[in-house]
Amino acid sequence: MEAFLLSTGIVALAEMGDKTQLLSLMLAARFRKPWPIVWGILVATLCNHALAGAVGSGVTQVLGPEVLRWVLGGSFIAMAVWMLIPDKLDDDETPSNASKFGVFGTTLVAFFLAEMGDKTQIATVALAAQYQQWAAVVAGTTLGMLLANAPVVWLGERLVKKVPIRAVHVVSAIIFLLLGLAAMLGWG
Repeated sequence: MEAFLLSTGIVALAEMGDKTQLLSLMLAARFRKPWPIVWGILVATLCNHALAGAVGSGVTQVLGPEVLRWVLGGSFIAMAVWMLIPDKLDDDETPSNASKFGVFGTTLVAFFLAEMGDKTQIATVALAAQYQQWAAVVAGTTLGMLLANAPVVWLGERLVKKVPIRAVHVVSAIIFLLLGLAAMLGWG
């Protein structure tokens, strides 16, 4: 349960102001069909994070526990620093062929690709490596993504303007830093 809850909270916080959250806002504004967008986000995240979780679980079998502890600690500290760098949606990530794939397909492809190498995907790898509970981590990170992105799809710009993104990023960075230090010191 700890792996699930921590994964949910970490990813929900990390996703605030992230480029995939901006992508959710853009898709909602463009299509105005929230359900296919949310379903696309769900399926894309499940696929992406299932792969990331598998990589995280596999890493633990390649590295010894002592090396893994330092790699995880360093990864979480790097995530803390990364959280303090604002995200923006690049022009080349804007789905231009929306009519070809429909709302669900456009969301699925755009979200899956935007999530590649993203903070939340890297966090999923690290959490899966740390907890060795692939299903709990993937379920938690997927729920965290939905908690952060579904309200944006439905409430859009009104919600984004009221959330202090910088404060959320600082809190997320502190949590990642504490996780990194805990891993390096062998706590938990």
